[in-house]
Amino acid sequence: MTYTQIRRPLLNITWDVLPDDFILPDDPVDNNLQPLLAAALRESLELAGLILEAHIVATNFGICATVEGETIVKAPDWVWIRETLPIPKGKIRRSYSPHAEGAGPTIVMEFISHTNGGEYDLSPHYPYGKWHFYEQILQVPIYVIFLPATAPEKSGVLELYRLETGGYQQQMADANNRYWLEELGLYLGVWQGEKVEMTANWLRWWDSSGNLLPWGIELVEQAAQMTAEIEQERKVTQLLTAKLRELGIDPTQLS
Repeated sequence: MTYTQIRRPLLNITWDVLPDDFILPDDPVDNNLQPLLAAALRESLELAGLILEAHIVATNFGICATVEGETIVKAPDWVWIRETLPIPKGKIRRSYSPHAEGAGPTIVMEFISHTNGGEYDLSPHYPYGKWHFYEQILQVPIYVIFLPATAPEKSGVLELYRLETGGYQQQMADANNRYWLEELGLYLGVWQGEKVEMTANWLRWWDSSGNLLPWGIELVEQAAQMTAEIEQERKVTQLLTAKLRELGIDPTQLS
């Protein structure tokens, strides 16, 4: 899918750090799944050691630009920024201005909910649609739009767009319905299952070999399974040793 836009005259865009007293928008999320989706994406990256100090991986985090003198703030449901400038010790980022505070976002994601969130909004006028803001102003290389499902038993709809000449171009998934992201060295796809006692369609990461990047609970379960298998092997060994001794065979003499 290709979205063709009517081009406006070149905009005056500057990248100004917001003052500490700037009031950021505080729109509530539409449902409880959205923050869980975002947290799950970050969790597996963090456990795999793929989040560095210079990265920003956040949800509902204000990305800012000044366009024709007007401050614009959009808060993607999930954003990954590769390179940022350090901030003073003890200070917490309230927002992020690309180019003034580091590189622009590499990936932004929006999760579609029951209400219109403007994920496809191409409006080229203040306060600008999300699509226009990400594509034309921030020029984010990758834009992901995810519809978890219209019903629990249905698959989620995942769309990935790359910024190419002329704007965002929709990408095709591979045979496993996943998208390769060279920037992270990972695949992104949809996985259906349970997390935090919620069965849903989740966005998950896979490595270049097709291995799923686990969540914390999955690592705990794997460790528990491994412990159980080791204990089972120990019990079997004890039984065999006892049986051999009953037969008058010294197990320590067996090669």
